[in-house]
Amino acid sequence: MELRIREERAVLKGHGEAYTREIDPHSLALGAELSDALHEWARVASAVRRAAEAGDPGEAAAVVSRRGQQLAAKVATVMGTPVHYIDPVTDEETVVPPLLPDEAEPSLRRRLFGTGEAEPTPWGTGLVVSAFIAVVVITAMLALAVTLAAETADWLVLLASVVVTAGIAPSLWLTRRLPIIRWISLGAAAGVVLSWFGVLAIVF
Repeated sequence: MELRIREERAVLKGHGEAYTREIDPHSLALGAELSDALHEWARVASAVRRAAEAGDPGEAAAVVSRRGQQLAAKVATVMGTPVHYIDPVTDEETVVPPLLPDEAEPSLRRRLFGTGEAEPTPWGTGLVVSAFIAVVVITAMLALAVTLAAETADWLVLLASVVVTAGIAPSLWLTRRLPIIRWISLGAAAGVVLSWFGVLAIVF
């Protein structure tokens, strides 16, 4: 696979004369972050190449080359195959092998190999947020139950509580593993469960 620049955009294609089709990085399973970084590098590299053709590349050419090789290594790691990196300034070709697990960046290493240390769980802040959300949910549920109990039949209080619980449960389940949002989901779930004791006490 080759990594080169074409009209200020990064393109990939099979290595060799038999391969002529050039592919946009976004068309491959590289991830939006890496694909965007490739195109950003291509734009900068194109500007540096124009400066080099005018006779004044400066130190930018070396910086662009190093950045290109870093991105080529990431592409090679994701695709699992060496990448033939074509330097946008000198047109020199360099074969860049995939990174070993210990050489990859932590986030990339976790995504590709499932290794690396996980970020610490913010238990203190998270539980405070969960407690606040739980109080809000309990207050809302009990206010609804008291209002309905004063104006309607008891079975309508139970029905309304069931509808609210059934409506919120799928959202809580889907967001239970999302960073930050999971603490809100935990607090809301705890609030719903605890509020049912108050709802039953109001009804019976």
